[in-house]
Amino acid sequence: MSLLITGSMAFDAIETPFGKSDKIVGGAATYIAYAAANFIKPVQLVSIVGYDFPQEEMNDLKGRGAQLDGVEIVPDKKSFFWSGKYHMDMNTRDTLVTDLNVLADFNPVVPDSFQGAEFLMLGNLVPAIQKQVIQQLKVRPKLIVLDTMNFWMEVALDDLKEVLTMIDVLLVNDSEARQLTGEFSIVKAAKKILTMGPKYLIIKKGEHGALLFHKDSVFFAPALPLEEVFDPTGAGDTFAGGFIGHLAKTKDLSFENMKTAIIVGSAMASFCVEKFGTQRLKEITREDIDARLKEFVQLVNFDIDLVG
Repeated sequence: MSLLITGSMAFDAIETPFGKSDKIVGGAATYIAYAAANFIKPVQLVSIVGYDFPQEEMNDLKGRGAQLDGVEIVPDKKSFFWSGKYHMDMNTRDTLVTDLNVLADFNPVVPDSFQGAEFLMLGNLVPAIQKQVIQQLKVRPKLIVLDTMNFWMEVALDDLKEVLTMIDVLLVNDSEARQLTGEFSIVKAAKKILTMGPKYLIIKKGEHGALLFHKDSVFFAPALPLEEVFDPTGAGDTFAGGFIGHLAKTKDLSFENMKTAIIVGSAMASFCVEKFGTQRLKEITREDIDARLKEFVQLVNFDIDLVG
């Protein structure tokens, strides 16, 4: 049982209304791996870092069941770096700095030892690179999940549309769903996206939960109302890691189990935002996750007597 993850391993510097971080470890693959490793081992990473990426971070990931044979270390370049500032509502942010560094030359190589992975999570990256990873796999995984963002819709739309024909589940937020389809209605946008290739679509709505679409079925999962949202960076990646981690653990790809996977993803994301970076994800235990999942169940459970 294995889960293959591709995405960035990087540094972030974040400013929110509640504080400011110096350069801290981030990147889609890092967040996805920390979340997914609570449910499934090994998690196999295909990524690229520079000489400055901390060895202790690599050791920590290995200690949690990550296999790093697919992580290229470039000795004379720096790791990808992103800096951003969040507005008061925590849903909007300004990108201050994007230094691609090693990511500019990323040519992913899937090691032989990673062949045969049953689940593939394509973290937010250049669509052409996501496609390269799929094409290197000799056996198609049972499930391919892809995360993307508005930037690729602006600069690499044709590549993105091509890779959409090769996947099973697409993860986007509501504004990206609208941008991809030109539809204002989320339901219309979802229907259009499901004709582009993915069998399932998840539309993330930040603090307002997430929607799952499949054929004519729709499921809505709320987000846990949190008193403190400290840093939303990585929440979407953490959601993706919890989602695919649960599916890989249970090996059940039914719509019903995808509903559960969305709740698991939402629970993991709710931890991520409580502290800067990956800090909170490193602290939580299985008991913490189970307790949080119970809170989600209570949030959506209700009995109703229909008025006769």
